[in-house]
Order: sequence, then C-alpha cells, then structure tokens
Amino acid sequence: MSKKTDADISREVAESARETEWKKPSFAGSLFMGNFDASPILPFAEQDPEEKRETDEFCAKLDDYLTKHYAADKVDEEGKIPEQNIKDLKELGLFNMKIPKEYGGLGFSQTAFTRAAMVVASHCGSLTAWMSAHQSIGVPQPLKHFGTQEQKEKYFPMMAKGALSAFALTEPDVGSDPARVATTAELTDDGKHWIINGDKLWTTNGVIAELLVVMAQTTDPDTGRTGISAFIVETDTPGFEVIHRCEFMGIRAIENGLLRFTDVKIPRENLIGGLNKGLKLALATLNTGRLTLPAAAAGGAKLALRIVRKFGQTRKQWGQEIGKHDAVSGKISYIAAHSFAIDAIAMLVSSMADEGKADIRIEAAMAKLFTTEHAWTLLDEMVQIRGGRGYETARSLSERGEMGYPAERMLRDMRINRILEGSTEIMHLFLAREALDPHLKKGGKILDPKVEVGEKLVAFMKAGAFYAPWYITRYSPFVSTESFESEPQPLHKYYKYVARTSRKMARTIFHKMNKHVAALEYKQRVLGRIVDIGTDLFSISAAASFAAYHMKDKPGDKSVLKVMETYFTFAKQRIDNNFVELKKNYDSEQRSFALDVISDKALWLEEGTISEAGTLQPDFSKVKGGKTADSAAAGKNGKNGTAKKKDEAAAPAPA
Repeated sequence: MSKKTDADISREVAESARETEWKKPSFAGSLFMGNFDASPILPFAEQDPEEKRETDEFCAKLDDYLTKHYAADKVDEEGKIPEQNIKDLKELGLFNMKIPKEYGGLGFSQTAFTRAAMVVASHCGSLTAWMSAHQSIGVPQPLKHFGTQEQKEKYFPMMAKGALSAFALTEPDVGSDPARVATTAELTDDGKHWIINGDKLWTTNGVIAELLVVMAQTTDPDTGRTGISAFIVETDTPGFEVIHRCEFMGIRAIENGLLRFTDVKIPRENLIGGLNKGLKLALATLNTGRLTLPAAAAGGAKLALRIVRKFGQTRKQWGQEIGKHDAVSGKISYIAAHSFAIDAIAMLVSSMADEGKADIRIEAAMAKLFTTEHAWTLLDEMVQIRGGRGYETARSLSERGEMGYPAERMLRDMRINRILEGSTEIMHLFLAREALDPHLKKGGKILDPKVEVGEKLVAFMKAGAFYAPWYITRYSPFVSTESFESEPQPLHKYYKYVARTSRKMARTIFHKMNKHVAALEYKQRVLGRIVDIGTDLFSISAAASFAAYHMKDKPGDKSVLKVMETYFTFAKQRIDNNFVELKKNYDSEQRSFALDVISDKALWLEEGTISEAGTLQPDFSKVKGGKTADSAAAGKNGKNGTAKKKDEAAAPAPA
C-alpha cells in the first residue's frame, strides 16, 4: 500500500468533518443535479409582527446611538473603539443578541440579527467584526447548538453580563487546511483536565476576549484515534497570553492577535461538541455564523447606492449629470441591482436558518461567496464614480466643506470579507465538493483510481441504471410551475430560466466528470465556473422571491420589477460567459506559466524594483519555534529577493 501524502491526509480530515447525509432538502444543492423545486424558498418568509416590531425598535435605537455617539472615522484613524462605546453598546444589547432570553440575552432570531448587523456595517466595519466574532462564530453559537446544559448555565450568563468571546482555529502555519493544526490538548493522567499548548493567529476579539473556543489536536484514550476537538477556554487561565495585536489594511479597530497557550489547564468538561468532533462543530457553526458577512455586505452596498445616487444627481460634467453618462450609468445600474440581490440573499438565507426546514450549508456558502465578491466590486465602482472624492478620507472632505462620505474606508473594510470565514477560493472548493456529492455517491468508485477493476465494473452498472434516464430528462424543456404558481406571474419567467439552466449545468457537470475523471478535482477553475453558475442561479431565485415580497409591500411600484429584470440581465450575462469558458479556456497555459514563476524561471520580470532589504525583516522574538512559512521563505532569497522554492502542485479540491 502506498504511503499517504499530505494531500491525502488533508482530504481525509476535511471529509471526516463533512455532514455526509442530507436529512433536509437543499434548494441550491438540487440545482447541481438539474432538479428545480422552489418550495424551500417560497413564499419569502416575513418576520413575525411582534419580532419585527422589536427589531425595528432595536435598529432605530442602534442607528440613533451610532449616529450621535460613535465616531467611526476617528475609530478607524486611531485603531481603537473607545471603552465608553463598548460599555454603551453592551447596555444597548449589541453583544447579547444571540444569547437566549432565559439566560439574560435578547434571544434574537437570525433575521433580527442580520437586520441589526446591516445597520452596524453601514456605519463601522470594525464594530461589525467585534459583534460577529463574538456572536456568530464565538462561544454563543456553538454553545447553543453543541453545549451541555451545565456549560450553557455557566457561560451564557457570563456573556449576558458582558463577557466577550472569540473563535481560535487559525495558526501561523494553518489556514484553510485543518489537518495541519499543531495546537494540542492532552488529558492529564487522572483524566480530569486538558492541557493545551500551541499558538493561534488572527483570532478576532482574541486580544480582549474573556472566553475562547479553541481547536486542538486530541487523541481518544480508548481507541488511540486522533482528531480535532473544540474547547471552551477562559482567558484568565494561567498559561494563556496575548503575544501580539495585529494591524490591518481595513477594520483597523478590531482586537485581533497572536495568542499563545502554554500548559493551559482546563477542566475536562470544557470539551464542547464531543471528542475529535471539533471540525464538525466548526462547519456547523459556520453554516449560520458566516451569515453576518452577507449582512455586512448588504449594509455596505445600500450605503454605496445612496452615495452614488446622490453624486450621480448633483455632479455635472460635459453638460449633464454624470449619472446620465453611459459609462457611469452602467456602474450605477450594477450597484443598484446588486445591492438588491445581496439584500435578497442575506434576508432569504437568514429566514431559512430561522425556519430550520432546509439544509442551508450550500445556501450559506453561496451567500458568503456571492455577497462578499459583489460587495467588493460595487464598492470599488463607488470609489471610481466619485473619483478623487472616493479616494479622499471622510474627515478631509468634511473639513473642506463637502459631505464626508467614507468611501475609501468602506472599501478598505470590505476587502477582508473575501478572505475570512472561508476565502472565495475555499468557498469554490467547498461548494464544488457538495455539488459533486450526489454524483460521487452514484459513480465515485468509477472515478477513484485506487478502486479495483471488478469493483469499478459493479459501480459502472449501478451508475448506468441511474444516469441513463437521468441524462435524457436533463434535456427536457418542460418546467413544472407547481412550486411557484402562487407567485406573481411576471416572476415566473425567472424561475423557469433557473430550472432549465440548472439542467444544462447538471449536464455540464456530467460531461466534465466523464472527460476529466479523477483529475476533475484538480481542475479548480473549471469547478469554480460551475459553482459560479449555480450561485448565480440561486441569486436569481432569491431575488425573485424577494421581489415578490416587495411587490406585496409596495403594490403598483414598477421599480420592483425593473430592478429584478436588471439584476437578471447581469446574472444571465455572467452565466452565459461561464458556459462559454467551460468549453473554451486557457487554464492549462496559464497554470503552466504560474508554475514557471514559482520555480524562479522568470525572475527578470521583477527587475527594477526595490531589493528585499527594503522590506521589514521578520522579528522572531514572538514566533514560537523560530520561523513561520513566510519568514522561512524570506530567509532563502534568490535574485531580487525571490524565495527559492521547489515546484509544488496545486492543492486538489476536497473531493
């Protein structure tokens, strides 16, 4: 038997953390098989009237406080949120929204939380990160779903009284590959405590948190099996220390840092979610935890729309308002249409999370992928429309007599959202794995080079019995209207388009599996295009569902259908382009050149720049073990400071 590679081990760890069964329907997941049933997203779920009233009041108080007492630009400049602001916002309930009412919190639904997050995000990205890191992925979320009754009774009241929390997974050498986690938790000889050792990096709120969820390597004392487990750690425990507070391009006032655990001794009962089940806990937490990002994207997008609308109306060049110039009107149209789509997805997936009738792992990942990508693009377009005023700080604008719109700060703050809680690239791989799951269950053994020929033949016979009728029906133009017949008639065409195009997408997946066989998992850009098609189909469906809600709320307002149609044209154009690129692309040529670059075969391209000596050199005084991956590379500089590295193949998708 061949020795397992690092890639094999990483894949096994990722696979072990997946939920392998689909106990509830997934609207978006079904699209990848060419199956369309809109019932999981229809009708658009409205908030309960009483909850809506409470949320309206809370958001109004929040807006009033932030407008009058929270100086977001000063917070950005100084890189700190004043203690008085945090104290006031705790009293207001900003950090208690996801704490159950029986423990002293507000007990907000995901929808209510999303609405509040939009208000905060439209004012300050740093504050959004504080509230999200604490409540979306910090202790409250996993405690609610995986904690024991004793843990809930101990920690929920602490947080209701003001204790903040954080989630510690990333390490200096661990990003999206959890198999590389080096932090360990070992049972004491008497079995009563865990001893944690290791470093955690980029832990938002970690610098000020009183409670942490910490991921660490563990060994089952009964079976000897290793895995990753989650622990609740109180930061006043001896051995815990904050080594460094990190500074960033945007969200400058977050309390994010490098944390160190040296023989940190915690009670055995602080294990949460079960031994060696930490990654399952993390992924389940992120299904709803990452929904703060769509909310933040929606808040930023809506504010960007207001900014460009006003500028497009009042700024005149070449004899007319700039909003009437074709080059600018196209950008304004993109911003308006996508602010609607982002809002639709954020609100729809939040309501789906509250209802609990569907498996939303795919919808949540798509929400994160779509909203963060398009929010970044539309904010970039906002800056472009405002020109020098977009690049100038709000304070500077105000001091010289103009409206101090924080366009450049908004852009800086939004950039991180394409990276954290699953980067765009990781979201593509995650969604590709889930998209292929039904196919792998049917014909996975056929694609696996490690499976014996006889077993492959049996798998081929079974797969053939399924795929023969399935494939033929993927060409059918007929679409049943049963799942959306009660929706407004003008919206039916969008659902029909999604249904028919999902069949084309499913056929394409089948064709690519047959063409590339096992190598498909390495074709990350091919898989990315398929995922983007599926995500855009989901976005059209979400937008149509949201449009129906607004048509009911604003009867006779023709702008609802117009924004829906406009968004559809943008999404359809992307879908058409992705199908074209799936047939004809230059991925192989571009990848070949990239491998040359990282093999130092084109160093002349870097000539004429400042030498590596002009870059701040690594300070190893805070680094456990002496070096990190980046600093190790910096120590092996070739010509022009280029690190000497061996050629490394691209990591495969977690299939």
